[in-house]
Amino acid sequence: MPDFHNINQDGITILFDAQLLPNPDKALFDPQYWRTQGLLSGGAKGRGTTYFFRYQQLDMVLRHYRRGGLIGKLLQDQYFFTGLEHTRAWQEFYLLADMQQDQLPAPVPVAALIERSGLAYRADLITLRIPASVDVFQALSERALTENQWISIGRTIRQLHDQQIFHHDLNIHNLMLDQQDKIWIIDFDKCRRKGGQKWKQQNLDRLLRSLHKEKQRQSSFYWQQSDWDGLLAGYNR
Repeated sequence: MPDFHNINQDGITILFDAQLLPNPDKALFDPQYWRTQGLLSGGAKGRGTTYFFRYQQLDMVLRHYRRGGLIGKLLQDQYFFTGLEHTRAWQEFYLLADMQQDQLPAPVPVAALIERSGLAYRADLITLRIPASVDVFQALSERALTENQWISIGRTIRQLHDQQIFHHDLNIHNLMLDQQDKIWIIDFDKCRRKGGQKWKQQNLDRLLRSLHKEKQRQSSFYWQQSDWDGLLAGYNR
């Protein structure tokens, strides 16, 4: 069972699971710290950069919250502070914790940093890295997936939807495939439990658009429309 605590000092709040990251401080949310310790093992580019590091025999992921779109060019990583419970890091941390209780295939939360400055805040999140996995986009750039793998993707999305988990950005980059062919879903920024049903089809439509988009953009992308039938078969089971 997780052992959640929080530290508040000088405008900084750190949420953490003491079993995974005991006695954290701000330095642990700086990729340069892990680099100087020789523990930084890589990164992935997205809206910002996600960093991978190893700590106490565990592989972890550090992500700094950054804005997208036009406003992101102005504010980059600053958000308006309306209370800790409303910060993106706080909400994602506790959503992931709830999802672990429901045994959903999502990252395990380790720690979150919220640093307030006046009316604004910046934030970071550390999670456990999903072992021996690649995102489905990368997999499709190298090979076609089997029908059973597409069925598994559909079943995994349905798991979240059955628990009313709305994923704000369900795209092919946020689906992970491990060596046991298990599907995981990542990046739950701006995600939440949401009532109703209509948004579930919209979630699927967003994923389908991302597949079409990458098919048009990439010279090698092993996806075809018929693969979607397998995904829907898994989703509708």
